[in-house]
Amino acid sequence: MAAFTYTARDAKGELKSAMVEATNREDAISQLKKQRLNVIKIDEQTKKKKAGKVATRDIVIFTRMFSTMINSGLPLVQAMGILAEQSENPNLRDVTKAVVFDVESGNTVADALRKHPNAFTDLYVNMVAAGEAGGILDTILMRLAVFMEKNDALVRKVKGAMIYPAVIMTVAAGAIVILLVFVIPTFIKMFAEAGIALPLPTRIVIGMSHALQSYWWLLAAVIFFGVISLKKFYATSGGKLTIDRLMLRAPVLGDVLRKSAVSRFTRTLGTLIGSGVSILDGLEITAKTSGNRVIQDAIMESRSSIAGGETISAPLKKSGVFPPMVVSMISVGEQTGGLDEMLGKIADFYDEEVDAAVSGLLALMEPVMIVFLGVVVGGMVIAMYLPIFDMVNAAG
Repeated sequence: MAAFTYTARDAKGELKSAMVEATNREDAISQLKKQRLNVIKIDEQTKKKKAGKVATRDIVIFTRMFSTMINSGLPLVQAMGILAEQSENPNLRDVTKAVVFDVESGNTVADALRKHPNAFTDLYVNMVAAGEAGGILDTILMRLAVFMEKNDALVRKVKGAMIYPAVIMTVAAGAIVILLVFVIPTFIKMFAEAGIALPLPTRIVIGMSHALQSYWWLLAAVIFFGVISLKKFYATSGGKLTIDRLMLRAPVLGDVLRKSAVSRFTRTLGTLIGSGVSILDGLEITAKTSGNRVIQDAIMESRSSIAGGETISAPLKKSGVFPPMVVSMISVGEQTGGLDEMLGKIADFYDEEVDAAVSGLLALMEPVMIVFLGVVVGGMVIAMYLPIFDMVNAAG
């Protein structure tokens, strides 16, 4: 027996959604007809595997098209059905079909979206809920698409700043391993046959070569367990707070992370408030999407402050995380009643600041990495050639 979910109208014309067990689809339809139900839709209920993560770019395209179709007068369910059919992402296609079914069953769009956190964030769901309540869903969806595009661009900028040093360090590590495992042993044999006294730098490099060849498994184990331990530590509340605080205090990189966090906070909160989401809900959602525990704690303190009848700006200033200019502008926005507009201006300003900070980080990292490679790799090569120079001088 298989299970089938269906949507049908009864004799009074009322919509009904439920589940029926049958040997096949035809048998299920037959059972429903006997109950005098007019079947609108029926699908076999398979064992659902959890939908994978849907890329931000796919959600942005989905949101823009959804907004355009609703603004053009298409019925909600029909618009989502079209989106499900033409989606190229299989995960998003399955999610959209499930959302369509839930909406046909009488759920709101927001409630249907909330069941799929891998595709739609709390921010997305709450803005859709506000759009439905205010009858401006198409406007909210377009605003969401713009917000997500800007937020995605910001995340890519910060990640791009991390990729360059990571690649250089990987290349450096590979070069060192190749030298120690394949090149240095050749020199060791030559020096052993010559029977000459080796200078200290050469002996150190030879010792590193022997250690890597003999105890590579120990080094691999230390790295593996070190990474696992760091992940477990970061998964704890105290560990996340400690590491996030250190990241914000790091030279140059900390400036990039701080500015990107300010940009994300102000744009997210401004978008939510401007879309009709309450400031308390907006602060809670923004805290969850901050990406940094220190920033999250500061935002949640602001939420407690608002709940107690005070201002947002005072706890932000007390945290020491947000620059004085940001705190002052938020305070002015609160006093003038234009907080969402002020937050948008701050976000636009800090988007440019992130660009400048990322450029500064890359400009600094390039010479540092070149010097690092030159000192480490070049130092090893020179250390191995020192005995050869001594041999040449002795022969001369």
